[in-house]
Amino acid sequence: MISVDTSGRKSMTKPGQTAHVIADRLRLALGWVTVLTLAVSTGMAFFYAPTDAVQGQAQRIFYFHVPLAWVAYLAFFLVLIGSIGYLWKRERRWDTLAHSSAELGLFLTTLVLITGSLWGKTIWGTWWSWDPRLTATLVLWFIYLGYIMVRQFTTEAERGRRMSAVLGIVGFIDVPIVHQSVVWWRSLHPDPVVLNANGPQLPGTMLATLMVNLLAFTLLFLYFLLKRIQIANLEAAAVEQKRHAALVEGQRIG
Repeated sequence: MISVDTSGRKSMTKPGQTAHVIADRLRLALGWVTVLTLAVSTGMAFFYAPTDAVQGQAQRIFYFHVPLAWVAYLAFFLVLIGSIGYLWKRERRWDTLAHSSAELGLFLTTLVLITGSLWGKTIWGTWWSWDPRLTATLVLWFIYLGYIMVRQFTTEAERGRRMSAVLGIVGFIDVPIVHQSVVWWRSLHPDPVVLNANGPQLPGTMLATLMVNLLAFTLLFLYFLLKRIQIANLEAAAVEQKRHAALVEGQRIG
């Protein structure tokens, strides 16, 4: 690609550089769209959706708690996909996808537990209950904390990637358990109000608010996922550069 600088001279731009520029601009655009969507969704949660007749203002946590949980499911699904891809292809990009998604999924699950505790204290009168869904969610949190720890404390990088990939695949089994726990066991949590066999059990304004918040948190997750992958690629490039420099230095001394 040919570009013209301020002096009028033509210069060559490498295709790889052009791709990086386009990627940066797309990430920037995604960031601004995410900010706008978050502003709209937050406004809808506090000012558009009606106050719940039973739970009052505390019910508004629902518009953040539920999307956080759904997006955490998405993060762990991407861990599953990346882990399978890495064990099959042994390509670093799959491992990067899985690792980045696991970090974000763990953070999202932490927020799910926090917002759930705040909501539970208001409605149930307690910060914690060994409710089936709460317990399964806590198990999910520990599974992906283990995923991160395996990578941190395994001395051989390749072995750590393989072990975490296996954990990322097996650990996903808990995701449908979390989701279906209110159906399979007696729970303090209500029955599904959106993915219900009889259709959504929410008024239109509440359902619209929930969907916009789900969109906002999904966009936020995608933005941070792309940024985390970018950072991981830069870290890998720096390690490779150091390894190459050490090799050159060794050959020079030898």
